[in-house]
Amino acid sequence: MNLKQLKREYLEYLEIERGRSLKTVENYDRYLSSFLNFAKMEEPQAISDEVVRQYRLWLNRQTTHTDDTLKKRTQNYYLIALRGFLKYLVKREIKSLPPERIELAKVSERSLDLISAEELKRLLDAPDNKDIKGLRDKALLELLFSTGLRVSELCALNSDMDLKKDEMSVRGKGDKVRVVFFSDEAKQAVKEYLSKRKDMNDALFTSLNSKIKKPINLRTGKEESRLTPRSVERLVKQYAIKAGITKKVTPHIIRHSFATDLLQNGADLRSVQMMLGHSNISTTQIYTHMTDKHLRETHKKFHNKQ
Repeated sequence: MNLKQLKREYLEYLEIERGRSLKTVENYDRYLSSFLNFAKMEEPQAISDEVVRQYRLWLNRQTTHTDDTLKKRTQNYYLIALRGFLKYLVKREIKSLPPERIELAKVSERSLDLISAEELKRLLDAPDNKDIKGLRDKALLELLFSTGLRVSELCALNSDMDLKKDEMSVRGKGDKVRVVFFSDEAKQAVKEYLSKRKDMNDALFTSLNSKIKKPINLRTGKEESRLTPRSVERLVKQYAIKAGITKKVTPHIIRHSFATDLLQNGADLRSVQMMLGHSNISTTQIYTHMTDKHLRETHKKFHNKQ
């Protein structure tokens, strides 16, 4: 088999057997196509250390639309996709470069551009509760902070939520199901929003702009007015500006705030990992330095108390 055919079968494997999202499969397709277009080879046996070395050099010299070179972290995405493909070839017993030969570039520890507790409160209070849009946006923001949902998970929620409970199940990355929890503020905000809704749409958060042409849902035959992740990102940005926050604020920043709030108040890392839906605890560990305040308090309380 040639590499193009094997790549297609690998992407199908990711989608069907590994349960990866279509967005992830699309990204892997782009990363692997980049390598195949660079290498210009057809047989998996032709992939060698030297080819990978030349490819890494090429990646390191690529520029973005702003004429910046690709960040090391971004370059690693391409290498992770290639390594995953090589692991798949091993699984198929197809001879090629061993996947462990692919080393990732060293990257500095990721820093989190968080907003303060005061800024977060201003953000959550920014929507005007006098109309349906304000009620929707208040519910959206409160739910983001209460649950730590990814923006794609938030947009996938339906309006038939059971608000008598303090929790619900969500389907996240890799089709994995986890439990998230409602705060009293989030439950109340969602209740108020739903009580004022007049439509019968399945989606919890819908577009209220009647001038925008909406796509047709192939399953129901109705217009699909579900908010998209991009729409939510715009809303969060608008309310951050209204709240007088000069930092960049995104739904993911609110997710960061959710995680650090838990850790700073004494939650253990494993619990936070489960609530965020991280498959690997090393992903959750980017938040550990945010508990410095807790460490200082522990040091003062227990050190040199003879």
